[in-house]
Amino acid sequence: MRSYWMFFALTVFLGCIGVPAARAQTKSQVGEERLKFVLVLTRHGVRSPTWTNDRLNEYSRDPWPKWEVEPGELTPHGKILMTQFGTYYRAWFADRGLLSADGCSDAGAVYIGGDTDNRTIDTAHSLSQGLLPGCGTIIHSLERGTQDVLFHGAAKLGKQDVQFGLFAVAGHIGGDAAALLPAYKMPLQVMQQVLSGCFEAGCAVDGKKFLLKIQPSLNSGSGDHVAELKGPLSTAATFAENFQLEYLDGMPDAEVGWGRIDEAKVHSLMALHAASSELVQRTPYIARIQASNLLFHIVRTLEQARDNKTVAGAIASPQQKIVFLVGHDTNISNVAALLDAHWLIAGYQRDDAAPGGALVFELWQRPGKEDDVRIYYTVQTPAQMRRASPVSLAEPPARATVFIPQCSRAEEGVPCSWKEFERVTGAAIDKQFVR
Repeated sequence: MRSYWMFFALTVFLGCIGVPAARAQTKSQVGEERLKFVLVLTRHGVRSPTWTNDRLNEYSRDPWPKWEVEPGELTPHGKILMTQFGTYYRAWFADRGLLSADGCSDAGAVYIGGDTDNRTIDTAHSLSQGLLPGCGTIIHSLERGTQDVLFHGAAKLGKQDVQFGLFAVAGHIGGDAAALLPAYKMPLQVMQQVLSGCFEAGCAVDGKKFLLKIQPSLNSGSGDHVAELKGPLSTAATFAENFQLEYLDGMPDAEVGWGRIDEAKVHSLMALHAASSELVQRTPYIARIQASNLLFHIVRTLEQARDNKTVAGAIASPQQKIVFLVGHDTNISNVAALLDAHWLIAGYQRDDAAPGGALVFELWQRPGKEDDVRIYYTVQTPAQMRRASPVSLAEPPARATVFIPQCSRAEEGVPCSWKEFERVTGAAIDKQFVR
């Protein structure tokens, strides 16, 4: 009888401690796959428009709303959203066994780097406040305002063929920039109506520039831009993104497009931005120039994590399990184009690299087999951003698994074996644009 009660007491005791112990064990059980490393390439959070209000007002009947920050800066609302996203990342990584649920004991396992713009550095700080609050995380970046070729300016690393780039873009539109106008006639007309506040066909406002009368052109660009598309589509794309930013920043309904558009119309007008981005950011030759350097360093960083030893060209140290790189929508679009990667999230256009959205690279260890690379895109939904609703494991951000042609397998998470991932990225990267 005494042995029975000792056994009963031991069973109760083990039952009390068994839940967390079993949970921890499942993440590192021998013979099972485990998440080994994560690299997050994220866009900065919600910002103000990059054009000044004076410039924007040239096209609209009513003055554009004033923002709390200077053009192109992360907004206070945007900081809140990125801090919330950082809190979610912490919970997600803890649930996967990469970090503890709280505290600073494993803060050294996280590397956060960003481009040199104020909005990217401020986003990095906001992420760290949610991810590692009070831990004094160092944000790795060059001096503010300098050009970091990891994020842009990679054309300086090699000799770009401007003429070839121009023809590559022209090939998408039959060599005629004006051919875009009938293809996007309806959303362009809606955009003009929103700007003018007049919903009759062809109406305009005296003394204002008429969107549909801008002369379309495709010319050689300068700096980061191999080719430059000008005209109604590219101009309307800027306005559409501004409306999206107004909505995501939580502006009152009466201020989002002067009260003339709602979430559904913001979404439909963003088709103009998606079309423009597809041409000038996802054309393969342009993507190779602009993203070969970034993708090279991403691959080397994953390789370093796989080998557990220093690899030339890797970002961070072999001891770090999580790397954040805070850049721009162009970085995500360029890298995705090199991989022929696509996604679609409800509330956004196809391949939209929305504010705070991220292309996530996971390295999975498989006992007795090659490591896998799994890629997905994640972003807070428009409703979550507009309301600043906290994201959590129970109420997560949206997520779309990314399939990589000639690499992904027909399994859950569409993983690429390391060998195939290295082969596909090696073929995509142009070494002359790599430092």
